[in-house]
Amino acid sequence: MVGQDVAGIVDEAENVDRTSVAVLGAGGVGGLVGALLSRAGSDVRFVARDATVESLRAHGLRVRSGLLGDFDVPARATTHLDSPVDVLLVAVKQTGLAAALDLVPRETLGDGVVVPLLNGLEHLDVLRARYGSERVVPATIRVESTRVAPGEIVHGSPFVEVDLAAGDAPLETVEAVRALLTDAGITTTVRADEAALVWAKLSFLAPLALLTTRHGATIGEVRTTHRSELETLVAEVAAVAAASGAPADPAASLALYDRFPPGARSSMERDAQAGRPLEVDAIGGAVVRAAERLGVAVPLTSRLVTELG
Repeated sequence: MVGQDVAGIVDEAENVDRTSVAVLGAGGVGGLVGALLSRAGSDVRFVARDATVESLRAHGLRVRSGLLGDFDVPARATTHLDSPVDVLLVAVKQTGLAAALDLVPRETLGDGVVVPLLNGLEHLDVLRARYGSERVVPATIRVESTRVAPGEIVHGSPFVEVDLAAGDAPLETVEAVRALLTDAGITTTVRADEAALVWAKLSFLAPLALLTTRHGATIGEVRTTHRSELETLVAEVAAVAAASGAPADPAASLALYDRFPPGARSSMERDAQAGRPLEVDAIGGAVVRAAERLGVAVPLTSRLVTELG
């Protein structure tokens, strides 16, 4: 953690206090990761809306997962962060990020390190401006996890994988976060390049989110019935990633889709079905804006962003 011995993040001796973690957002991703950290012994508190806070305080968190098992954990919850923590996990939707960050003032966070588990890439600038670039550890997560009710999480994918990069944070801080997540049962890898990190996630997510939402389809339907569009989108996003200086491997992105259960759905498609705000701008819009800056043609991506916007 910035400004403190790394042992303040990961317990390395019996006399070291438990790691304190705040999870901003108790949805599918935040609820799952927070529950796993709590089960592993971290001191976790959730920062969420009033109704969610009341439910978590009364009933705790219940996770159902074929990979990780079914389990329940008690949950501390609050409507705003009122004392410093070692680690802040930001797991809200991009559409609600600005309002959510008001619940975690910079002065209250103290020396805590910020680990964003959001879609897109432009949120990193927002977090760095608010908390300081040396406190932000760039991160991405690959998982299919859904909050079916307040405090009830269903994890459907056969993996939970987090990638980290140093950015401007000290390497020992990043390693401490890696150890924290790994000890909770989350496969966590440290990448050398931040651009490669964020574009690897976006190259996978953008085609899938746009197509599942546009067609109201499952992942299995997209990778079969709409395979031609999927391949085109993957190629377009890969071209933008390459122009941004990140490795681009369309074949790897396509192979990753085949790892998901065919009935799985993207979070954007689930939001569309529920009438919630969509992250079209954070995901597809970010690709289009980068393409415009770099002079890369992305006609199908641009059309889908316009249709879904």
